[in-house]
Amino acid sequence: MARPLRIEYPGAYYHITSRGNERKAIYKSYRDREKFLGYLETASKRYGAVIHVYCLMTNHYHLLLETPRGNLSQIMRHINGAYTTYFNKKRERAGHLFQGRYRAIVVDADEYAQELSRYIHLNPVRAGMVSRPEEHIWSSYRAYAGKEKKPGWLAVDFVLGYFDNKTSAAQSKYREFVASLIGKDHESPLKKTVASTILGNADFVKKIRKKYLPESKDNRNVPALRKLSERLSLKEIENQAQAVFYNEPKLYRKAALFLSHRYSGRKLKDIGSYFGMAGSAVSQASSRFALQVENDQGLRQRIEQVNKELSL
Repeated sequence: MARPLRIEYPGAYYHITSRGNERKAIYKSYRDREKFLGYLETASKRYGAVIHVYCLMTNHYHLLLETPRGNLSQIMRHINGAYTTYFNKKRERAGHLFQGRYRAIVVDADEYAQELSRYIHLNPVRAGMVSRPEEHIWSSYRAYAGKEKKPGWLAVDFVLGYFDNKTSAAQSKYREFVASLIGKDHESPLKKTVASTILGNADFVKKIRKKYLPESKDNRNVPALRKLSERLSLKEIENQAQAVFYNEPKLYRKAALFLSHRYSGRKLKDIGSYFGMAGSAVSQASSRFALQVENDQGLRQRIEQVNKELSL
């Protein structure tokens, strides 16, 4: 299997994950976590990294970061390299701390920053470490929720700005946004990643492919990117869903919205406008229907029939 491509350019946003070697713990003490946050701070000051979201788990971490200078590799060498040196020296050990290369997904921030921030902040809840995200002190959630003063190197305004112009109102709405998925099964936004490399709508993928991924017969990821850029119209998807769910108007619209969200590559606001709802409600409605599909074999078979007719 080809390695996921590294895409670097000024102003890029990334979802970053890095796991411990053999899935072992990378933090064993309060001091370890403090030290790691210190390296995030120096990455910000020294290399210009903009840290939007973070969450330290036990054997891995998540970041949503921005690279104004287009220097992701330099930033990650500092974060993982400096922390590994500290960790090994403290414990008189040698060798790798992290499992292979970190995973970096370039993100269409306007479309996915909100969802990704919630996904990252709910990691400790999904893992059963805490019952509510504010109980986990090693993430940026408490700063987002207005429960503690944010460190100077953490940038919360970009994500909170989607919720309200006033800080207190934005924090309140963000708390509600995150709480709305606590205790509920929901699909990870990362499942929509293309070729293990890009998370965004079809226009974003097409732009990234054209500018940063020159076509090559050796590049196994490019065909997957090219396929996604050949978009279906929302009307095509709706018509085919209606043909399969012809006697169930409510169900066909739910199916059409679900398939549009998953395969059309349109922006959330455009899908929402087409189906008569707010763009912010599209992903939630799609996730609810995805659970129905997962738990209902008959429904799943009909969705597969629509997919087949649409050549998905």
